[in-house]
Amino acid sequence: MREKSTALGPLKVLDVTRVRAGPTCCRVLADFGADVIRIEAPAGADPSAGVSGARHGYDMLNLHRNKRSLTLNLKDPDGRALFLRMVETADVVVENFRPDVKDRLGIAYDDLAKVNPRIILASISGFGQDGPYARRAGFDQIAQGMGGLMGVTGNPEGGPMRAGAAVADSSSGLYAAIGILVALQERAQSGRGQWVQSSLLESQIALMDFQAARYLVDGEVPQSTGNDHPYVTPMGVVATRDGHMNLGVGSDAQWRAFCSLIGKPEWGEDERYATNPARFEHRPELWALLRPIFAQRSTTDWVTALEEVGVPAGPIYMMDDVFADPQVQHLGMAAAIEHPVRGETKLVAQPVKLSRTPASIYVSAPDAGEHSDAILAETGLSESEIADLRARNVI
Repeated sequence: MREKSTALGPLKVLDVTRVRAGPTCCRVLADFGADVIRIEAPAGADPSAGVSGARHGYDMLNLHRNKRSLTLNLKDPDGRALFLRMVETADVVVENFRPDVKDRLGIAYDDLAKVNPRIILASISGFGQDGPYARRAGFDQIAQGMGGLMGVTGNPEGGPMRAGAAVADSSSGLYAAIGILVALQERAQSGRGQWVQSSLLESQIALMDFQAARYLVDGEVPQSTGNDHPYVTPMGVVATRDGHMNLGVGSDAQWRAFCSLIGKPEWGEDERYATNPARFEHRPELWALLRPIFAQRSTTDWVTALEEVGVPAGPIYMMDDVFADPQVQHLGMAAAIEHPVRGETKLVAQPVKLSRTPASIYVSAPDAGEHSDAILAETGLSESEIADLRARNVI
């Protein structure tokens, strides 16, 4: 078993999240050593149980590694009381219920701050904690559509296209983790906690970055351009002799180097193609000239040749190719962990590296309630009290 990271070692996090956005946030904290206690409903207490997937399935194993599990019925008055008792010694609570649920459960920020003024509550929602859409259920693809991503993704003639990964879910979890770390730093100065909020919709809009700024600053509404870059040419996907590759001619100097490589140095000085604005204006005819040339050689040959002249290019991988790539293997993006049921399992590593206190995947995702007795004993409950709570299905 790998050693646990020490970066966030003193941090105690109560994780009452589900599905993807909230667990992504807590995974960051857990991978850097925080004591993340995943709080789940006891068997039969939650009609939505299983919404996050199979217990030993790939998604659950990847999202919930490095956490401990406590079963606790927050709808039971004794369960809520026990939760608030745990809040007294916790640093962070993370939840992604619909905004009104925490109020009904009595675990909203004001409720938590009464028992621990230093507590940081991170709330992740679909559309924000208030406003006309606050109570709508948040789903990644809906946020992709409303946040502008689908409107610029896909071929122009084919209509909107969702991204192939849950970008709104994942980014809202990452933004929440950033907010938590900022709040912890501020708490070190003020001694007070605060309420951190992120949403799928806000996170998706933020991820649109230059596309969103393009509209806000210049009033231009970006359109879908398929695999072509919105304004740089030639930058996009091109077919090779044995597949496809990404080409990224990002400057006029790179264009001239590329033209020399393909034996067409005159194109580097041609007024129709010499500058990026000119190439953009003549993009269809330029691609018509380039496609037959790329079809003559393999992807590997092109990537190697382009690298030698300083022109960015890369293969387009399926996921098995991704993890077979020597650079990906060098970066250690597949982290091995031992699972009691599935044996050695590889999970997706953290992409952030720290020189002294790196992240670590040191233990597999827990079974429901696997650590209940230990966690409750740490909270001060006796064996008889724990047995009573279990008999009444509070835990």
